Amino acid sequence: MSLKASRRAAIDPFIVMEVMRTANERAASGGDVIHMEVGQPSTAAPQKVREAAQKALDRDLIGYTDALGLPALRRRIAQHYREFYDCDVAASRIAVTTGSSGGFLLAFLAAFDPGDRVALAMPGYPCYRHILTALGLDPVLIETGPETKYQPSIAALEAIEGKLDGLIIASPSNPVGAVLPEAELIAIAAWCAKRGVRLVSDEIYHGITFGAQATTAALAEGAIVINSFSKYFSMTGWRLGWMVLPEDLVKPVERLAQNFFISAPALSQLAGHAAFDAHEELQGNVARYAKNRDLLLNELPSAGFDDLVSTDGAFYIYANVARLTNDSLGFCQHMLAETGVAATPGIDFDPARGHHFMRFCFSGATGDMVEAAKRLRAWRK
Repeated sequence: MSLKASRRAAIDPFIVMEVMRTANERAASGGDVIHMEVGQPSTAAPQKVREAAQKALDRDLIGYTDALGLPALRRRIAQHYREFYDCDVAASRIAVTTGSSGGFLLAFLAAFDPGDRVALAMPGYPCYRHILTALGLDPVLIETGPETKYQPSIAALEAIEGKLDGLIIASPSNPVGAVLPEAELIAIAAWCAKRGVRLVSDEIYHGITFGAQATTAALAEGAIVINSFSKYFSMTGWRLGWMVLPEDLVKPVERLAQNFFISAPALSQLAGHAAFDAHEELQGNVARYAKNRDLLLNELPSAGFDDLVSTDGAFYIYANVARLTNDSLGFCQHMLAETGVAATPGIDFDPARGHHFMRFCFSGATGDMVEAAKRLRAWRK
């Protein structure tokens, strides 16, 4: 007799991780790979973070912490909001999480009940809709395009039929890298507050912008802000993130965190405090991303990728490849096998239209970006 397996796991895979696995298998068998698939910095954590981690290993127990995080780290994150956004956020509203992924899980569990409807833009980060689905929530997909820089608009929200319980926004966004202008973010937040829609703002790419700084939703009424040490702070494997919570969700998130995670990794928290003193090194990373972005926007068209979404932030270029293929998954598989360049098919970000798109990540070394463009030009000849 077969045993029951939960339907909650019957969600789509996070395809970029499967691409990375294939790329790593190629590398393990002796093939060379240029990683442009996974959205992670190619640099190590800042030197000050690594030094703080070593000191912590020498002097600390590295045991459990408070479920909401080390008080000193929560205070330092609150200080970050004062320094970067001139935004007064109480440390008591900060929850330290196991990466932003843990933050999304806690946010969705604390704010929504099974059957609630949560809107999000397509193309968008796939794990939003996967986590929502696994929790019994109903993702409401908003089809976006270049006319709104692939961001949701008030008009699109007004066009949604039926009651809406939540809205997820991301600025800068993934896979497009679009930044919501401050006036538009404020308008969306006000629209949500007026209608009782819980706003969840993904701000994990803050700090990586190529122009105006992204605006935080931390002071928007009832909003949940999720951020991470993974992207700007170059600490993906440390699995450390944070939430800025409205007062009514602090205790619910604490109870959930106690039961789901106990606490975020203590060593990462002890070291992460030093990340806020490493901006000079981190801004050097951002300067490299900007150089890589300009290089690829200039070079990819000569390789046949001539319909590109110019990015305002993050480290991605979203390419319309409809002229080249109607199967972005197969296209990316062939590209990896034949050139060693790994990229992510658009179906990860947009199940309906993504077969005509793909995403390039430009967080790697500039030399790798030059080599990738060279290989792709030769491949497309």
